[in-house]
Amino acid sequence: MCLIFKVLAVSIALASFAGFSQESKKLEIIATIFPSYDFARIIGGDKANVSLILPPGVESHSFEPSPRDIVRINKADIFIFTGKHMEPWAEGIIKGVKNEKLLVLDASKGIKLINEHEEDHHDDADDHGHHHSGVDPHIWLDFGNCQIMVDSIASALAAKDPSNKDYYLKNAESLKRSLADLDASFKKSLATAKRREIIYGGHFAFAYLAKRYGLEHESPYDGFSPNAEPSPKAIAQLIKKMRESGNKHIYYEELIDPKVARTIAAESGAKMELLHGAHNVSSDEMKSGASFLGIMRENLKKLEKGLECQTE
Repeated sequence: MCLIFKVLAVSIALASFAGFSQESKKLEIIATIFPSYDFARIIGGDKANVSLILPPGVESHSFEPSPRDIVRINKADIFIFTGKHMEPWAEGIIKGVKNEKLLVLDASKGIKLINEHEEDHHDDADDHGHHHSGVDPHIWLDFGNCQIMVDSIASALAAKDPSNKDYYLKNAESLKRSLADLDASFKKSLATAKRREIIYGGHFAFAYLAKRYGLEHESPYDGFSPNAEPSPKAIAQLIKKMRESGNKHIYYEELIDPKVARTIAAESGAKMELLHGAHNVSSDEMKSGASFLGIMRENLKKLEKGLECQTE
């Protein structure tokens, strides 16, 4: 009789443990770029394990997933990518996924994309063999778009884990408020800018930001390809423009040797400033807890300097 009670007690304990394990299992989420990773990390909180498929310091446009990355995606609960124009490699992986329970989220869904043909400062990227196909995929550099991305990510987490829906939606609302505050800060400061043009010595990713705040932009590069090089003529023209305008700042991009910006700075006497596109972060930035909001606040400080805003 005692044996029966012991077996029953063990069975109840095991069942309780199994139930507890199931309830406490965290969502496994993989994101392709830093903004989606950071948004998912904030929304998921302590109920999700979020990882970035890009290794720290790796430039996003030239990234190619390894077989190990593909295995990780197959084992995940949610895979967040940013559309075929940003990650053309993702479509092939998605088609080959064997995990029928994997929720695949295109974070660009519902967002109006800017076409390079609409931009005065870029030629058709197809002419340079670039995979963006004339579409600017850097949607996260418009903070209104970021709020749409946050809603999409929160909906995906809630769909995959309905029992914690309220938790995810609450975190998403808090993040959206922070993004709205950031947007308001950019609007207020950039409205006072003495200079209205961003001179960028790298592959220009800030068309969405420039459009949102009524700014112009110029880069010696055509398109976004990290392999493309600007012509000596384009560099010379920009140096001449810098000298004539008296512009004292040239911006450069993250994770790539800023040799072109350095040349323009040396020839024009301008000061170099990092304007961070937040595609990915360095190892040091990741270790120090870099956030999308933090990176963008630093960008605003750099823009206030370079565009000579009337800050209080």
